[in-house]
This record gives sequence, structure tokens and C-alpha cells, in this order.
Amino acid sequence: MPTVTLNKTVFEKLVGKKLRIDELKDRISMLGTDLESIEGNEINVEIFPNRPDMLSEQGFARAFSSFIGEKTGLRGYDIKKSGEKVIIDKSVSKVRPYTACAIVKNIKFDDEKIREVIQIQEKLHVSYGRNRKKVAIGVYPMEKIRFPITFFAEDPKKVRFLPLEAKREMTGLQVLSQHPTGRDYGHLLEGQSKFPFFKDADNKILSMPPIINSHDVGKVSEETKDVFIECSGFDYDVLAKCLNMIVTALSDMGGETYSIELIYPDKKITSPNLLPSKMSFDVDYINKRLGLDLKEKEIVVLLSKMGYGYDNSKRKILVPSYRADVLHQIDLVEDIAIAYGYENFEETIPKVATIGQESKIESFAKKIVDLLIGLKLTEVYSYNITSSEAVEKKFLASKPIMLSNSLSEGFDSVRSSMICSLLDILARNRHNEYPQRIFDLGTVFSRSAKEDTGIKEELKLAVALCEEKANFTDIKQILDYIFSNLDIKYELSELSTKQFLEGRSGEIIFRGKKIGTIGEVHPQVLENFAIEYPVSTFELNITELHRLI
Repeated sequence: MPTVTLNKTVFEKLVGKKLRIDELKDRISMLGTDLESIEGNEINVEIFPNRPDMLSEQGFARAFSSFIGEKTGLRGYDIKKSGEKVIIDKSVSKVRPYTACAIVKNIKFDDEKIREVIQIQEKLHVSYGRNRKKVAIGVYPMEKIRFPITFFAEDPKKVRFLPLEAKREMTGLQVLSQHPTGRDYGHLLEGQSKFPFFKDADNKILSMPPIINSHDVGKVSEETKDVFIECSGFDYDVLAKCLNMIVTALSDMGGETYSIELIYPDKKITSPNLLPSKMSFDVDYINKRLGLDLKEKEIVVLLSKMGYGYDNSKRKILVPSYRADVLHQIDLVEDIAIAYGYENFEETIPKVATIGQESKIESFAKKIVDLLIGLKLTEVYSYNITSSEAVEKKFLASKPIMLSNSLSEGFDSVRSSMICSLLDILARNRHNEYPQRIFDLGTVFSRSAKEDTGIKEELKLAVALCEEKANFTDIKQILDYIFSNLDIKYELSELSTKQFLEGRSGEIIFRGKKIGTIGEVHPQVLENFAIEYPVSTFELNITELHRLI
């Protein structure tokens, strides 16, 4: 979890109230953050990953001020039209296809404000941006650039610029090997024939995301008053949310936010959008999970202490544009609990006496996991939600079960295959050394008329071997080892599918029931995931296997 160092003087001015040290420590800890220390004029706080909007003096003070009742409710932020444009060239579509941008003017920069801007940029890179893989951020002094800005991709050997803090110009390719930052993040552009760049109307290079800014036009100084901000990555909604965290912080710093028109090959977007989203809430749902008896008005008041607004006409909660963690009503429940105060919940002893024990299927699954660890395979963890595009276009499987309230194209469905999840992990770890021998145990979802919800959930195991000589024999030996240790036998039957090589795959049969698949992944699937080495894999239905045993 990232730790931020806050200027106590700046923080208290933004909060609008000065608390005693003991009270300050208590309230910070009760906000859902981990206070490390208050020393002199520095407050060191560990921010949980679900609240990246608090990774700055401005964001943290905004949340804290609401929490202590000083400045409650939804903060409003005005946006003016700049009339400026950023052109997104179609050449970036396969490299880093999206950007969200803004202009913030009239900031009186000094050493402290520059430190604050650098800190929020760095902390967002590490946490929300997943070390720049998910989001890369650039901040540029407006006095050194001229609009329109172009976001394009080009052969890195053909583009030269002076990287930040470098002594000479380099090509984009040289930056990866000769600049310290390039060596740290070069793997993010590994295998790309073209690299992404931002340039201004005078063809001056602003940056090469997600690696580094230009030293000439990508460094804010005390002379800077107006800044251009861009966030680049693979999911526009994620970038827009990150941009909102930055511009609202700069607005609280005294700046004025101006919108930019983003010209994509197939659409136009005005960025940023600081309007709150609306979310319905169920009073009974909230009370049941908190064990309280709150009225609707009380819930609204508590949420106002966490920075939310309320639409009286539609009876919906207004969620701030910079909150990336509010995806479901349960997230409102968490914030209501914080505002109510964990210290105010009454401790009660359950009236039902039970003896806890590990579920039988979990114990069974753990035994198999221990066997795989004994074979020196690496256990990985993947999400239950996934991308329908990855399932259909990359894994060549049928359309998965879609989410009705998806907020991101990258996570719009529940997974239907553990193998697809492992292939995605292998694709994201091409920069790591081989062989890669991994496994994952998780929930897979399928349609079933027998279930009340219409959705069947099963625990499945997948193992994948990715190396130069990965083959059917190697993966079958692992499957044999599992069944041998369970003291049971299985059979294989022929399998013909788009995901595996013909003649090198099969269905796993136990007591007449199909409980999995095994085989060498088809080259077309590997190409779709951009995996360079062969992959042999199997998927085993642990729920069904345990039931049959």
C-alpha cells in the first residue's frame, strides 16, 4: 500500500479546522487509513489501494474535512472550455490506444506545490496505474507547448528527443537501454514495433508514455502557471477517473480547470467530465449488512460525511467523479460504516452456537494445491470477472455471461474458463524469464436452469506450462501425479476444439463424467494472446471431482 507524506500546514488549511494531535491521530485512523506517524510538519499516512483519490494533500484533506463534519457533501468543480484539441492518431490503436486530457490554469507554483504534484503523479503511477502499465501520467508547462497536441505511434528509431534529466538527445529505442527510467519501465513497450509519443503543433516531443517526459517541455517550474495533463493507457474510463483525481487536486490547489476536445479516429470526447454519477440504494440492504436500523435521511447524512451528494427528485446518491472504488451498493455500505464510526457499533454475542471447521471441498482443494506447489509450480491469482473480448476473440470460446452493470470494457463479464485466465497472465508476463509453470484455483461461471439465479458456480483448477518445449506429455504427467496421489484413475477421450491442437488434446473423464480438458494450446490462440512459446495446459472441475469421489 502506498504511503504519502502530507504537509501538515497545507493539510490543515485545506481541512478548514485545526485539531489537537491526539484527536487528529484518532480521526485519521478512523477514516479507513493507516496513520504511520505525525512528526513536526509531516503527516505520514498509508492509503489503502481502494482510495487512490486520497494520495495527495488535497484529496486527503477533502475526505477528512467531510468526515469530521467541517465541509460535508459533494464538492462541485467548474470546467471552462479551452477550445484546444488533442488529436489521437489511429497509429496508437495497437500500442496504447487511449488518452484523457485537461488543462489547469492559474496555479501559483512554488517548491511545495511542485512537490505535491510530483507526489500525486508518482503515487498514482505506482498504485492506481499499476506501475504505469494501466495508466501513465504526464504533466507539462503550457508556456512551452503549442496546441493542437497529437498522440501518435512511430518507429522508435526515427524519433529523437531529450529525456527528462538527460544530457543528450536519444532515440526512443535508446531511451529504453541508456536512460535509468527507460531501463525500469522498458518492458512495458517490449515487442512493439512502434512506440507512443505526444507532440505539439511545432512537432516538439512532449513525452514517450509510459516511459518518460521530454526535458525541454515536460518539466514544471516555479515560472509555470498553466499545465497540460494527459493520462494514457488501455481503458478510457480508467484514464478519465485518474485524470479527475489529478485535476480536482489541482483545483483545490487554486487552479482553474479547462476542458479539451479529444479527436479520435471514430469519435470526439470532451475531457474531463467532473459530473457525479448516480447510484440507487436500498435502505433494507444497508441495514441488514450493518445490523442497524437507519432511516433514509440518516443514510444520506452519513454519506454526506464521506463526500457524497443526494438527488432528492430521483432519490439517488451522487458519487464524486474522482471516486474509483464505488462500483456497487456494498461500497456505500462500507462508507456508511466509516461515517457511523466503527467504535459506535455495539458488540453482541451470537445467539447461535456453532463449531467452525474448514469446508470439505476447501480441504480437498488445498491438498491438490499442496501437490502442485511440491512440483515447484507457481500459484497465481486471477479475477472472477474478465473481458468478453479476450474470451471470444483471443481464446475463441463462446460468449461468456455478461455483467449488467459493467463499468469497464476490460471487466465486462464473469469468466467461463480458468485456462483463458492463465493465458492472459502469461501474456502479461512475457518480460519475465522462462520457463513459466503456473496454476490457479478459482470460480468459473456457467448458465444453468437448475440454479435459482440461472448461474452455476464451480471451483476449477487450471495448470499451464509455458516454455520452449512445453508439450502434451509434460502436462499429462502433472495430471497423472494428482490422480495418483488421490488414489483414483481417470480416462481420456478425443477432443476437437479451436483452443487445442488436434490429436494433442482430450477430455478428462472420471466415473463416466467429463470433469475437464487437457492439451497443447492452438498456435492461433497463442498468437491472439501474443504468447511466443508453446503452452500445454489442463483444466479440472474440482467441484465435480469432489462430488464424484
